[in-house]
Amino acid sequence: MGPLTEKIRVEGVSSLSQSISPSMGELASQKHVQFIVSVEKKKDSFESVVMEHIRMNGAYWGLTALDLLGKLHVVDVEEVVSWVLQCQDDSGGFGGNIGHDPHLLYTLSAVQVLALFDKLDVLDIEKVASYVAGLQNEDGSFSGDMWGEIDTRFSYIAISCLSLLHRLDKINVEKAVNYILSCKNHDGGFGCTPGAESHAGQIFCCVGALAITGSLHHIDKDLLGWWLCERQDNKTGGLNGRPEKLPDVCYSWWALSSLIMIDRVHWINKDKLIKFILDCQDIEKGGISDRPDDAVDVYHTYFGVAGLSLLEYPGLKAIDPAYALPVDVVDRIILDR
Repeated sequence: MGPLTEKIRVEGVSSLSQSISPSMGELASQKHVQFIVSVEKKKDSFESVVMEHIRMNGAYWGLTALDLLGKLHVVDVEEVVSWVLQCQDDSGGFGGNIGHDPHLLYTLSAVQVLALFDKLDVLDIEKVASYVAGLQNEDGSFSGDMWGEIDTRFSYIAISCLSLLHRLDKINVEKAVNYILSCKNHDGGFGCTPGAESHAGQIFCCVGALAITGSLHHIDKDLLGWWLCERQDNKTGGLNGRPEKLPDVCYSWWALSSLIMIDRVHWINKDKLIKFILDCQDIEKGGISDRPDDAVDVYHTYFGVAGLSLLEYPGLKAIDPAYALPVDVVDRIILDR
């Protein structure tokens, strides 16, 4: 697993060695830090209220963006860790906020947040791992929670989470991989279930899970790479999630990370994508939006910064394309065990 992760990084960055053009503009890093910190302080705002049920995901987005920007130290570690633990259910899983039902989506975010702070030791690892493993179905798929929805997102989440906890042996990895492969389409992409439409978000989940389990050889990299590079809009340089859709900053992560993992990132125009992301910034108040001049939010701010990190934008920490965590965090947990 360690050598594979390292191989993905080496292959992926080999085509990104060109310098950043000064004509693209600059990342308003400090403004983005201020924006992320301000979101947490505005707990009575409309944005905060409508995100209450996914606050754990929001914490992961905001804190990881801060870490990539080199500013994770501005938050109170103990306060964050205490809140995360209060979101844990008796089942071992985590909810999106205190008192909310547990779900794989929030469980991975909780593990990722604790990983950022090197605080995984506060967890009852076996309890969390048992919750995740208990959601694997007979066909190898995973349900998101006790209500049974199945999606390849949950396959990725389970595999990533258990890998970070060093408990992949608690699931049937072969069945999990075979289920993911059953969701592969004729265009080389992957859907949420067998026969479902290819989508860049689902492709990241499937490619990421296959990367973590050492199964990338099952992918037709040229076919998938072509589908992914076709997501780049010729006019704006941004990436979309599927054919005939508008470009969106978040796919600067979902599509780009997959291209890096399969070593086909040189098939897109890096400079145009960087410019698109930078054009989506709010230079005055901070934050990044889905498209230029739209309202900013933490989700797109994180994925914009993460995309720039993948593109080796100056001043940002490197991010791992499979685990969606800073490389130094992954190295500490996965490679240095």
